[in-house]
Amino acid sequence: MAILRHPIARLALLTLVSALASAQDDPKPFDCHITIGDNQYDLTKVAGEHTVSREISVPPSTFKDEVTFNLCADLERKSDVPSEDQCPPGTRACLVRTNRKDGHSDRVFSVIPLANSSADAVTYSSLSSPKGLELTFAGPSYPSVVDAEPIPQFFHLKLLCSPGPEPSGLNFTSYDGKDLRLEWSAAAGCPFGGPKEDEEKPGEGGDSGSGGDKEESVGSGLGYFFLLLFLAFVAYFGLGAYYNYSTYGATGSDLIPHRDFWREVPYMLRDVVSHLCSAIRPRQASRGGYIAV
Repeated sequence: MAILRHPIARLALLTLVSALASAQDDPKPFDCHITIGDNQYDLTKVAGEHTVSREISVPPSTFKDEVTFNLCADLERKSDVPSEDQCPPGTRACLVRTNRKDGHSDRVFSVIPLANSSADAVTYSSLSSPKGLELTFAGPSYPSVVDAEPIPQFFHLKLLCSPGPEPSGLNFTSYDGKDLRLEWSAAAGCPFGGPKEDEEKPGEGGDSGSGGDKEESVGSGLGYFFLLLFLAFVAYFGLGAYYNYSTYGATGSDLIPHRDFWREVPYMLRDVVSHLCSAIRPRQASRGGYIAV
């Protein structure tokens, strides 16, 4: 098509394609509200940054593993900490490994992002004994010192139900180079309520716990599609008119790109409708009885 040979037209087309791709691929962040069956969990009760650490003695040094996490928002950048000693933006859990040795300054030797902020990176399940909630956040891969292939990282949090007003007992359970596990007691691990009477239960008509999010996601995707389709038409007519004006000096209706095609569109639609009607009428007429010979 001649119009696509124009540099401005190609640039507009690339912009629209990029916008459509980003609209479809833009991940929805985890919002700390979970529904499993008839049980709901509100993790905003434990929102904010929390830090827990452990120390491993390896004479003559001591290794300190310190993990900072925020279940409901990305970790904030610290102005008093070097950028290379912090996890990248979009991280929900970050492990900093430090080497300590008497007579020497502490040395950070690993900064490992453990959890992404995308809702697609989070899986969860309810615990029955003891009662609570288990969360798993997937993170990016991190280089390994024993293997050529980077190792995917996972942040596991076992949130035990504790009706007290304040969370307690945040324990660093283990880290094996891939899975970091914490255990915490908090009221956020206690399920509450069920769906209201005028709301559809999570188990009806689809997977539990994600029906509303899926409907919202579908609606949002359709909205983006029609918006970008409208913008594509505007760009098509605008750039086409500019091309016809700058190349041929066209004015008035001659500015319309592919004017002859658009003039024929009503007639093509009329022919399609006429063809459909003619295909249906004989069948309707033949239902009345026999055809005379």
